[in-house]
Amino acid sequence: MASSSSSGATFKLHPLVIVNISDHYTRAKAQTQTPVCPISASSSAASANGSAAPRVFGCVIGVQRGRTVEIFNSFEMILDPISQILDRAFLEKKQELYKKVFPNFYILGWYSTGSEAEESDMQIHKALMDINESPVYVLLNPSIMHAKKDLPVTIFETELHVINGIPQLIFVRSNYAIETVEAERISVDHVAHLKPSDGGSAATQLASHLTSIHSAIKMLNNRIRIVHQYLLAMQRGITLF
Repeated sequence: MASSSSSGATFKLHPLVIVNISDHYTRAKAQTQTPVCPISASSSAASANGSAAPRVFGCVIGVQRGRTVEIFNSFEMILDPISQILDRAFLEKKQELYKKVFPNFYILGWYSTGSEAEESDMQIHKALMDINESPVYVLLNPSIMHAKKDLPVTIFETELHVINGIPQLIFVRSNYAIETVEAERISVDHVAHLKPSDGGSAATQLASHLTSIHSAIKMLNNRIRIVHQYLLAMQRGITLF
């Protein structure tokens, strides 16, 4: 991986893309983690094994005018976790649907999550070259370091370098700027302030909603535990009532 790109392209990234990738990662993490439940010791072990969220993948779309690339939006794509092969039918269907709503938007590249680009990422990158001959790769690092003020987002391009006498494509970092329109600024500001510590009416409603959900889950967990203990007792021939 080279340190920086020499293509001279200008990249503009809209906040909606970052929000979409963060949401995709959060949902994937929530779905893969095993809930902590005191029913049995095995559930705790499963929770420990399932703590690592898988990487998520998707396409980024927008417009390119000359050497200026503006990334407006993104959508998820399906990727086989073992073979790293894209679901082309799903990708083409999503592209067709987006074209109906945003006829000027094109697939500019793809996104994923992680701290650094991996070797397997080049395989995915090359698979998209029949859609865009020079795709961009947006990488979001979900492990946020609070001491750092920079966004944990990196945009990569590819360049052909000769390594050990063999021409190879490698990822190179590209500079980018955050571009926003008025509607995006209002939306991002609303999301940023919608948290219980603000003490406003929206925050109070959110805190109340989350408290109700927590109480319901706690009650469900207690009842499942009682049923589980009853079934274990029946299996052992013990009468509890």
